[in-house]
Amino acid sequence: MGISRDSLHKRRATGGKKKAWRKKRKQPANTKLSSNKTVRRIRVRGGNMKWRALRLDTGNYFWGSEAMTRKTKILDAVYNASNNELVRSQTLVKWYLQHYGVEIDRKKKTIATAKKEGEVELGRLMASISSRPGQCGRANGYILEGRELSFI
Repeated sequence: MGISRDSLHKRRATGGKKKAWRKKRKQPANTKLSSNKTVRRIRVRGGNMKWRALRLDTGNYFWGSEAMTRKTKILDAVYNASNNELVRSQTLVKWYLQHYGVEIDRKKKTIATAKKEGEVELGRLMASISSRPGQCGRANGYILEGRELSFI
């Protein structure tokens, strides 16, 4: 057992128990963009398990207009509405935008905008994570199109 400097486990001078003024909690995952994939199994309430992704660099992404899903490599974190610090530190959280690189198989009948055509030629597209990497251990999402893409 390590040395503890907290006083939450101690009693009052009168012998009574101290009231807890904060809850115990597990620290956030802060999943980072890294080629060294690290996913840990965490025991949670009821004996169930969660998968905590600490470092990821790939995920499954769905392209709606092309009707296909591919495992792809995440290249960069571009935008996060909640905090620019998460972009600077390359932290992967739900709903952030990223570049990802993949060899893209084109279908014969497609409707793609000029902006999207340029991105496809470079092999980079903008995507958003829709899963929770710190809870399920994966970074799955979808390719941005239409109004979502024009926002950036």
